[in-house]
Amino acid sequence: MWNNFYEIDNKKLKDDDKIIDKNHGDDKKETKEENDDIASIKEFGNTSVSKPDERIQIVSIIGQIEGHMVSPPNTKTTKYEHVIPQLISMEQNPEVKGILIILNTVGGDVEAGLAIAEMINSLSKPTVSLVIGGGHSIGVPLATSASVSFISPSATMIIHPIRMNGLVIGVPQTFKYFNKMQDRINDFIVRTSKVNKEKLKKLMMETDELLNDMGTILIGKEAVDIGLIDEVGGIKAALDKLESMIE
Repeated sequence: MWNNFYEIDNKKLKDDDKIIDKNHGDDKKETKEENDDIASIKEFGNTSVSKPDERIQIVSIIGQIEGHMVSPPNTKTTKYEHVIPQLISMEQNPEVKGILIILNTVGGDVEAGLAIAEMINSLSKPTVSLVIGGGHSIGVPLATSASVSFISPSATMIIHPIRMNGLVIGVPQTFKYFNKMQDRINDFIVRTSKVNKEKLKKLMMETDELLNDMGTILIGKEAVDIGLIDEVGGIKAALDKLESMIE
């Protein structure tokens, strides 16, 4: 009888040890996930997309859109080589049901910005964009690329012609290239919003809005009134809309 008692007692102790080990393992797993999230936020500005319980994923596009050249270290940037793989991962993950794009950007590299915008526009899952601070320059097509776009009442959007840094060759071909590049951007904006092409060009060529520059600044509802953005609203309105699109 005593032998049986010891056997039962030893079995109970082993089971308790297994439970402790399991709990300890779960704690370590949770800590690792938290550390991974922190590292992901520091590197990409977003949490990881691998968690199955997160139906709605957030993509933040902030600062300057970095292109093929690395921006100075003191400049806040969004790197297209980070954003594009994230979007692909979200598209392939069956647990992800919707994507919210948060925009507060001064613009940046045209090629990189347009690549991200085309990627967002081609996603099969519902997407909502929200301009919270600014959606300037190439930030305009990034805002219109989503299925539905929002702008907060105090947010601004600047529409202006493209410009180039570095060596410019003074030949007709350069001007022709500029026109083609501008047409690519304009065509995308017209295709993904309700703004008229002639109206867009007119806003782009205004001379009395911006100091030492051409273009127009739109604040909140003004962007909605011309058909550039769909609705005025904040994070709640954007999330509610995304939820309704998912359902």
